[in-house]
Order: sequence, then structure tokens, then C-alpha cells
Amino acid sequence: MREQEAILIVGKGARENALGWKMEQSPSKPKLYFAPGNAGTQQIGINLDIGEMEIDKLARFSSDNKIRLTVVGPENPLEKGIVNAFMEDNLLIFGPTQEAARLETSKSYAIRFMQSHGIPCPKSIIIGDPHVAMHFFDRPIWKDVVIKADGLASGKGVFLPDSKEEALDVVKRIFNKEFDEGSKVIIQERLTGKERSLLFFTDGKTIVPLLPAEDYKRLKDGNKGPNTGSMGAYAPAMIDKWSTRYIYDKILRPTVDGMRKEGCPFQGVLYVALMMTNKGPKVLEFNARFGDPEAQPLMILFRSDLLQAMKNTTEGNLEKNDIVFRSGSAICTVLAAEGYPGKPVTGDMIYGLDKINDPSIQIFHASTKSVDGEIKTNGGRILGITAYGKDRKTIRKKIDNCIGEKGINFRGMQYRKDIGA
Repeated sequence: MREQEAILIVGKGARENALGWKMEQSPSKPKLYFAPGNAGTQQIGINLDIGEMEIDKLARFSSDNKIRLTVVGPENPLEKGIVNAFMEDNLLIFGPTQEAARLETSKSYAIRFMQSHGIPCPKSIIIGDPHVAMHFFDRPIWKDVVIKADGLASGKGVFLPDSKEEALDVVKRIFNKEFDEGSKVIIQERLTGKERSLLFFTDGKTIVPLLPAEDYKRLKDGNKGPNTGSMGAYAPAMIDKWSTRYIYDKILRPTVDGMRKEGCPFQGVLYVALMMTNKGPKVLEFNARFGDPEAQPLMILFRSDLLQAMKNTTEGNLEKNDIVFRSGSAICTVLAAEGYPGKPVTGDMIYGLDKINDPSIQIFHASTKSVDGEIKTNGGRILGITAYGKDRKTIRKKIDNCIGEKGINFRGMQYRKDIGA
């Protein structure tokens, strides 16, 4: 009898819950481990008492337990070189090396890379001196700007200031290392248009795009309120045929080829945040892993064997037909805790999880924990209510009907009602 293969998923959010949910459906019926996981992942696998940044422990567990493939969900372990460490021990792992992950972990690197390889992106200035950065706003080059911290900032390092005073305050906060450990600030022209998220698998040569998605960063309906990690997403989002071809020829292909030429080929999934301007698509930023919550509707729509696609990507054998999606649409609405995105309140009981019996609706856990058999909130974004249907209007009704007193609820719950609308 063939031995059940073991898979390790690193991370603790709804993204990892969604990836595990899809991998569980693989014909090989893998045994899933999550490090550290959450209350949702423990329903489909085994949660480990190993943190996502404990790279030595993760590698040792993978070796001792004959893990067939490790999948990295969040960005922080990638920045710290988890893929490099696993490769040194000849352990198969899905994700980019520390050097390739710089497309996300260093915005200054990504900008220089795009400029060097002719990839369309906003006009940008990289400044390492706080005094120079402050004086930039005495005579700004662009009327409207975007200010970014250089390194990882957990989705909190991008700002769209409305005044000089606000811009100066942001620059001070960045150089005071409020958001990351870097010592650079990025100032860019502010682009206008529709935003789109496009993820693609690549083994370093072959490129297989996933369905385009759109996510919603602002806390409140109508794109109001503070920026968050994201309050929801839907897929597929509209990208016309000309733009699709342009994105492949001018963005995806030059990125993959450019990384290989620079000696750090990218293997894994690369997320490209795009602005669809009147001069064509431009890259706002890269993520070196699955987006969250975009991964949730994408996994609902993913028809082929995700586990096999990841193996083929990691082993350099990716093919176009490894990734197939079903027709229809999917929407993810995030339920967030009171106080999010500032200081979220934790420890509240979550009610109604047992009331959802519709097979077209999946509840992916983000920040939850099980305490004496009861599920409680444990962070900022708590759950992703993700539903499938033929059209977004129908899906929205499904989601609305399962949130609230008659469905899923917890004290101080925040969510948007216009995701996909």
C-alpha cells in the first residue's frame, strides 16, 4: 500500500487555511501539517507548536517526518531565507529564495529591478537621507504622491498623503522605523485607474497566470476609512485581451527572465499588483507569495490538483495544463475584529460557525484559536467568508445571508458589504 505523503504548510492565516483546504482534495490524499496554523487548519490537519519564523525547527521537522513538500504562506520567513535553508538540506520547498524574494521584501530593489529591465512602473525616487526626504516636499515633482517604507511592513507601509504636513509626518514615522527596519523611503507618482491583482506560478522559466483578482484595502464601504491588509477580494476581475497580452509580454516575461539573468531565478508564485492606467498596466508592487485574501476566492475556483502544480513548479517541470480553473466567480468577505487595523480586540467568542451548511460557501480562518472547544478571535482579520456562484450579485446575497445574528457573528465585528459589487 502506498504510504500517505506528508505536506507542511508554514503560516497561521486564512491563506494557509485555503491552501490546505485545496490540497486536501488532491488525489494523493496528503497528510497536512500546519506551523503554527489556527482553529480552522486544525480541522483539516495537525497544528504544530512551531512558529513560522523558527526555520531550524521547521527544517528539522520536515526532515524527521519525511515531508514531501513544504509550502511557505507568509512573507517574513521568505525574507529570512527559509527556502535557502531547506534547499541546503535537500528538502523540497515551494517558494522563492531569499534573494528572489527581494522583489517583495525590498521595494528599492524592486524599483531598480523594474527600471533596469524596462518593466512599466510609477516614476519613483529612493531616498536614504531623512533631511533630503523632508525637503523633497518643498518643491515636489508630482502633485500627488505615494510614500512607501522600503521593507516589509505587514501591509501598513503605504501612504497616500493629502497634504504636505501629512507627507512630512509619514516620512518622519518611516525613518523612525515605525513600520519596518529599513532606512529608506520611496516616493512615487500617484497613478490613477483600476487596481488589479495578478498571480502566476513560475518554475523560473515557464509562466502560468492565475485568474485576475481585485482586493479592497480600505476598511469601510465605498473605499473609505484607513488602509488595511485587505477587507476582501473577488475573482475573476476584468482585464481586456489587449491588457492581458501586454501584461504577459511587458511585465511577467521580463520579470521572470530578468530574475534569472540576475542570478536569482524566481520559483513559486509571484503576485503582481497592477494599476490599469490610460497608458497601459503598470506595476505598483510585487508580493513573493499568495495574496491574502486573494488566495481564498482563487482556491475556490481552482479546478486542478494544487499540490501537483506546486510540486511541478518546485521541481522545474511546470506546464500550462497544470493549472485549470472552473467557470463562475468567487468572493471573499473578511470579518475583522473591533479596533482593526489599529489595536484589534481579541478573545471574543465567535458564534454561528455551525450554521453554514451551503457547500458553495467556505469559512477560512485567519486569526482564530480554539479554547476548551470554543472558537475565539485572536487577531485583526478573523475569518474569510468565501462563496462561489455563477455571478457576483448572487454570491453577495449568499454572503450577506450568512453574516449577522442569524449567522456568523462576534462582538465588534467589522466587514464590508460591497466586495465584488
